[in-house]
Amino acid sequence: MSTFPTPAELTASNFETLEDKASQPLKTVAILGILAGVFIGLGGVFAITVLSGADAMPFGVAQLLSGLVFALGLVAVVIAGAELFTGNTLFFGSVAFGNLAFLPVMRVLGVAYVANFAGSLLLAVIVFLSGFHLGGDDAVAGAAVELAVTKGDKAFTTVFFSGVIANFLVCLGVWLALAGHTVSQRLLGLLMPVAAFVAGGFEHSVANMFLLPYGYIVQLGSDELSGIAMSSIVSNIAAATLGNILGGAIVGVTYGYLYLRDR
Repeated sequence: MSTFPTPAELTASNFETLEDKASQPLKTVAILGILAGVFIGLGGVFAITVLSGADAMPFGVAQLLSGLVFALGLVAVVIAGAELFTGNTLFFGSVAFGNLAFLPVMRVLGVAYVANFAGSLLLAVIVFLSGFHLGGDDAVAGAAVELAVTKGDKAFTTVFFSGVIANFLVCLGVWLALAGHTVSQRLLGLLMPVAAFVAGGFEHSVANMFLLPYGYIVQLGSDELSGIAMSSIVSNIAAATLGNILGGAIVGVTYGYLYLRDR
């Protein structure tokens, strides 16, 4: 393979990587899935910090900054190694063209999804107990709850289509990162797609597994903040999950069709 792979070379290499990931023991997937939930949640912690008191900044600038720092989560997933449900929806490209069987892939995705949720919830509790929400004279708490309320108020169909865009960008970032051979190359591949999805306010199910429960916990501990209902959290994550599946599958299936269907 050349230093800069062609689209066909990158597709073949990425499908091989996906097949290796899908063959891991489920115990390994579970542990790495918990780590992925924590990593993405830490990106959320960074983004909430940037958004605290951001009312003084132009909306676009605040969104861009939050997107750039949120990329920490996916950078950690790809470079340190973890199993992220949304990135692994690229498996559907391998399934569509016979490289992977459907049922084993669904088992891996299911374990990763549950593990991501567990890691996200664990981090939400730990971050709350750390007193993070008290920062900036409670500005952090306000930002966390406001972000959760904004997400929870969206209609199911809105979140679904937003989820399609979000994971299309996330999987594009993963796809580009896998073309790199160094940490800096992979970082550059990830950064812009991830920043774009966050800046645009699109819905990522695993990010929301941290952001919504964390906002809800902060709200429970406050006498002044409110507006998040448990039903809104469930609806948002369900819709985002379905949209994310479609968005990731589009990337994997499209490149598989273009470059691997004749094999």
